[in-house]
Amino acid sequence: MKAAIVMGSKSDYDVVKRAIDILESFEVEAEVRIISAHRTPEAASNFLKRIDDEKIEVVIAAAGKAAHLAGVLASGTDIPIIGLPIKSSTLDGLDSLLSTVQMPKGVPVATVAIDGAENAGLLAVQMLGIKYPELRVKMKEYKINMARDLEKQDRELNR
Repeated sequence: MKAAIVMGSKSDYDVVKRAIDILESFEVEAEVRIISAHRTPEAASNFLKRIDDEKIEVVIAAAGKAAHLAGVLASGTDIPIIGLPIKSSTLDGLDSLLSTVQMPKGVPVATVAIDGAENAGLLAVQMLGIKYPELRVKMKEYKINMARDLEKQDRELNR
């Protein structure tokens, strides 16, 4: 099982790292790339051409500002694309969110919250879990552990 995480700029890495960590915790191989829809369109095209050869099954596309990366990638493949809008210095990431979520009919992009890297990673795991039952088991365990952690925090708060 393999995912790819593509970011539009190295400045996105601090956010993207949280998605990488999630995938690693679920033992999902992740290829990580820097490809800009606008500045390196040939690299985006080449990446799309080798998705099948590399056995990539889901892509997280992180971009800020005019965040067209997820849409560009979705237009050239039939595997799921998860858009991760990055908060930029302008408009608090609203520009990124709208650029990612407003896709034309026929070019779907699943989109998570602005800087929502953890959810992007978790959504990728859930999508892969359709094919790999062991990921569904791990996801159930993750959610149980998350609930236990919150219950523990609640108990500690109320001591």
